[in-house]
Amino acid sequence: MSTLSDLLAEHTGLSGKAANHLQTVVAEWQLLADLSFADFLMWVRGGEDEDYLCVAQARPTTAPTAHPEDVVGCRMNATEHPQLYRAARDIRICREEDPHWHLDVPMRREAIPVALDDEVIAVLSRETNLAAARVPSPLEIAYLGGAADLCQMIADGTFPTPSPATDVHTSPRVGDGFIRLDSTGAVAFASPNALSAYHRMGLASDLGNERLAPVTRSLIADPFDATEVAHCILGALEGRPGARIEAESRRGASVLFRALPLRPKGKPAGALVLVRDVTEVKRRDRALLSKDATIREIHHRVKNNLQTVAALLRLQFRRTGNPEAREALGESVRRVASIAMVHEALSISVDESVDLDELLGKVLPMVGEMTGSERQVRLETSGTFGVVSAALATPLVMVLTELVQNAHQHAYSDGLRGQVSLRAERSAKWLDVVISDDGKGLPSGFSLERTEGLGLQIVRTLVESELRGSLSLRPRRPQGTEAELRIPLNPVR
Repeated sequence: MSTLSDLLAEHTGLSGKAANHLQTVVAEWQLLADLSFADFLMWVRGGEDEDYLCVAQARPTTAPTAHPEDVVGCRMNATEHPQLYRAARDIRICREEDPHWHLDVPMRREAIPVALDDEVIAVLSRETNLAAARVPSPLEIAYLGGAADLCQMIADGTFPTPSPATDVHTSPRVGDGFIRLDSTGAVAFASPNALSAYHRMGLASDLGNERLAPVTRSLIADPFDATEVAHCILGALEGRPGARIEAESRRGASVLFRALPLRPKGKPAGALVLVRDVTEVKRRDRALLSKDATIREIHHRVKNNLQTVAALLRLQFRRTGNPEAREALGESVRRVASIAMVHEALSISVDESVDLDELLGKVLPMVGEMTGSERQVRLETSGTFGVVSAALATPLVMVLTELVQNAHQHAYSDGLRGQVSLRAERSAKWLDVVISDDGKGLPSGFSLERTEGLGLQIVRTLVESELRGSLSLRPRRPQGTEAELRIPLNPVR
């Protein structure tokens, strides 16, 4: 089955920013499904006259699903689900008046527009199984109220927010512990699991009508952690999303906290606080943290060894009088140093990923150092590369530095000024990079497939075998050369 990124890239013309926002919605929507006791489906449309296509699906853990079958890949037209079209057109939540029957199961459907920068980029369908009778309870009422506010914020374009970064996969879930605060910060509802977590932290009474921030602060051992958790709760009341925070109580219990602001239609409506007792889980996590630390230490040592190799090559470069040998050694120094910088970035990464913009900001200044001072070439970059996996980082950095170095070295004669431009554009599926210069252009009869230059041979090999991408070189008007690189962000291995 294709991933969300693949489906968005294949069936829509959404920008990278819009695709990232939908990825963030999907990362958060298990919370919505559990609070709503309902399935959530994400629908997108490629054009004005096209049907809606389901690209993602979430089932609740708090209620029976309305869709035991896989809905991803199915299509809906205006007759089958008119609410999708009305929600996108009117930018508001649209509900069915009568239950809809699906596979002999009655369900209630409503459509929620996903807004970004005042534009609807997708529609969510919230579908509740009505076959299982439910008795309204304080917990269910609190859950549904929180879900209603968050769904309205999705339609407003204010939820979810891209920052601060929160690992939603390890954050507290609805069933772990749920607290609803009113606009003053007082507890309006606390689930039994939330009360249990607070009792393990040392709270002797209930939380009813208590102001949660000062109560929580008094239970946490470390004063800095206590202040951070309290500020997270108070910040959510003021409309600021909070990151996941872990703190240890005075009694030794470890608890995760996450606070979410509730501001439907821009009006303050309190906050949701999710809590989870992770005292036992933390003991098992220590072993995984030790493993991650070992992997980062390996990257650190590889980086040190490569830097030693680069230093030895640099010494040999300085002692060599032969121009061809000096050029070869200089290029080797640059290549080894580039790989060392990738391992340096991985040595401080916690998820085996690399911020390519930051890394290239360190690597690219090295390009041209070995070409001599006679060439005065300026490098200009635009666009964003974003974060890529470790598997892509090393070959991609090598390819980009080789292409930029090739432009420095061959596009300009000694004593001439020039400019090399590096432009990146990222979508849901592809990373497109164009490297151009205003130099003397490609030689007559040039062929990328038959070139004997080592740099371009390295580039071709890495693009085809490691990156599974494509590369083309062509003349640039009015003068110069342009290299176009297209790399899939999720290559099939």
